[in-house]
Amino acid sequence: MTSWLEIYDIGRGTAKTLLQTDMLIEAPNWAPGGQHLVVNGDGGLFRVPLRAPALAPVDTGIATKLNNDHGISPDGATLVVSSHAPGKSCIFTLPAAGGAAVRVTEAMPSWWHGWSPDGAMLAYTAVRDELFWICTCPATGGKEVRVTGGTGDHYDGPDYTPDGGWIWFNSNRAGSMDLWRVRPDGTGLEQMTRDERVNWFPHPRPKGGPEVLYLAYEAGVEGHPRDRDVELRLLNPETGEIRVLMELFGGQGSINVPCWSPDGQRFAFVRYG
Repeated sequence: MTSWLEIYDIGRGTAKTLLQTDMLIEAPNWAPGGQHLVVNGDGGLFRVPLRAPALAPVDTGIATKLNNDHGISPDGATLVVSSHAPGKSCIFTLPAAGGAAVRVTEAMPSWWHGWSPDGAMLAYTAVRDELFWICTCPATGGKEVRVTGGTGDHYDGPDYTPDGGWIWFNSNRAGSMDLWRVRPDGTGLEQMTRDERVNWFPHPRPKGGPEVLYLAYEAGVEGHPRDRDVELRLLNPETGEIRVLMELFGGQGSINVPCWSPDGQRFAFVRYG
């Protein structure tokens, strides 16, 4: 397995390799300061400086056995991770530089995916009573709110728009895996894609336009597997226009979490071979 950590430039329409490694790395986040990325691999977390790309381990304390659902707070001060150390996936936060991790969600499993722009709330996928939900809770821990779900279908990948007005996610509640959005209070549920592709992990652009980046599998794919021919696509929710940015060999691990640069002009992804 070879992993290529790459950066796509929206204006140029090209991708450039930042780092190549024989480790299976996944799910790049772009730090709000713009100077480094964060990825996971081998159950740990790594910082990748843009000027001198290398995998620098991050101390995550008691939050070990990490999966690919992690991120960075809007102010850049805090990391959020999803750890299997308690037995099932559980959300923890810790200082951005690394250190003692604090448990956020009591109920499990919980997989983090989005942070509200004001830094107050986390959005995540959860299974409760054997049903999938999109949930939110305070970033410091507290009451869990079930925003949407509970229909017996799959719900995943929640991510906030830059104004905090919507939470985007993917679900097969209409029969196939498509993109949806909902207000944080659970109102205004709206299906955003209706095509033959299997669409996952929507990430609203932070600046520069209303577009949403997402991963599109070929028709008929079940779940979100690795090592598939996929497309990275850009949806304009105002016009419905969809642009195919590129094709790659990837899938699970490519863009599971927010991956845009702070200025919205680039995004990071991983391809495999």
